[in-house]
Amino acid sequence: MTTLPVPVSPTVSPLEPHLGFIRSQFPALDSPWAFFDNAGGSQVLRGVAERVSEYLTGTSVQLGASYAVSQEASARVAAGVQAAAHFVNAADPREVVLGGSSTQLVANLASSMGEFLKAGDEIIITDTDHEANVGAWTRLESRGIKTKIWKIDTQTLQLDLNTLGTLMTDRTRLVCFTHVSNVLGTINPVPEITRFVHQRGAKVFVDGVAYAPHRMVDVQAWDVDYYLFSWYKVYGPHISLLFGKLENLLELPSINHFFVSPDAAAYRLQPGNLNYELTYGLTGVTDYMSALQSRLGVDSLSGVFDAFAAHEAVLAGRLLEYLATKPNVRVIGHPLADPSARVDTISFVVDGVASSELPKFLDGQHIAVRYGHFYAYRLIQSLGLDQEEGVVRVSMAHYNTLAEVDRLIAGLEAFGL
Repeated sequence: MTTLPVPVSPTVSPLEPHLGFIRSQFPALDSPWAFFDNAGGSQVLRGVAERVSEYLTGTSVQLGASYAVSQEASARVAAGVQAAAHFVNAADPREVVLGGSSTQLVANLASSMGEFLKAGDEIIITDTDHEANVGAWTRLESRGIKTKIWKIDTQTLQLDLNTLGTLMTDRTRLVCFTHVSNVLGTINPVPEITRFVHQRGAKVFVDGVAYAPHRMVDVQAWDVDYYLFSWYKVYGPHISLLFGKLENLLELPSINHFFVSPDAAAYRLQPGNLNYELTYGLTGVTDYMSALQSRLGVDSLSGVFDAFAAHEAVLAGRLLEYLATKPNVRVIGHPLADPSARVDTISFVVDGVASSELPKFLDGQHIAVRYGHFYAYRLIQSLGLDQEEGVVRVSMAHYNTLAEVDRLIAGLEAFGL
């Protein structure tokens, strides 16, 4: 049985002196609503929206022409791709594939791999993932590719490497798993799992959608083969990112036009054009991170995310401590606000109460939470929860405040929790 980390519950937030500035960068926060559905989609930075508008009103032309406006447009899109590469610490901007959604990017990669893999090859998936990182791979079974399920330990609510070891064979080509469960909030040890898989001759595909808003992504340090997340959950526009090691992308069959250069690594998995304006908008995210780096007096992006983690642990601690006093509430996930073990995506069920009832009650108090299976349908099923009602999920971000958490707690009390 896996030993849970020693709980650490920060009580002081390094972001507290900077919350005025932080919240001023998100126009939607100037409203009556307290947003606790951030795992479904974060609020958007002012700088992102401004850049999208700048592109559309000043450089809405096709790229690659000789005239000046096209050259400026090309430079703006290139800056967006470079910003994305910097954010994940990619070695080369050609390793960044951008697309409309994470689900689409996984489907694109699986479509390409389906031509590359052979009948009898194996892909391992988990029962903890968002369906985007499951269904695309199971559909390859029609081509003779076998999928195996790495199941969660229902006692520890963790993925166990010993279990993975029993599933892997010399035909295992890819292990697909989530960095953070969008229901449990649990942080899986990506470097450890990646080493384990690589030692056995396979590659990894990591869904980082629920991780990237809360912790720094470092694809080089982790040595991952593929990594995925959605920018609209990381304070940006509705566009998603797939990282792939350059050598991996170059060996895959292209799903783009037949005449696209074989050296155009990312473009091989990007049928058609990028969304130019949203790509340029990504520079607004990295500029914001740079501004925070300066304000916090830290020397790297990692320092900014460390501050996020500490602040969010304070928020999560307040809510988890409250929920722990309620005998009719069951937290589905790590019960403590340990930033090494979980992010502040907190799910729970209430005995005798349909999960849909609580969010609807809170709507009237301008408190936005959500219920359901959150496309982690197989996890909800594995845990024996109601597949349609699922869980109540409260998901916070670094711009949320303790005052907002207290509003939420007061709303839960008014509901009769």
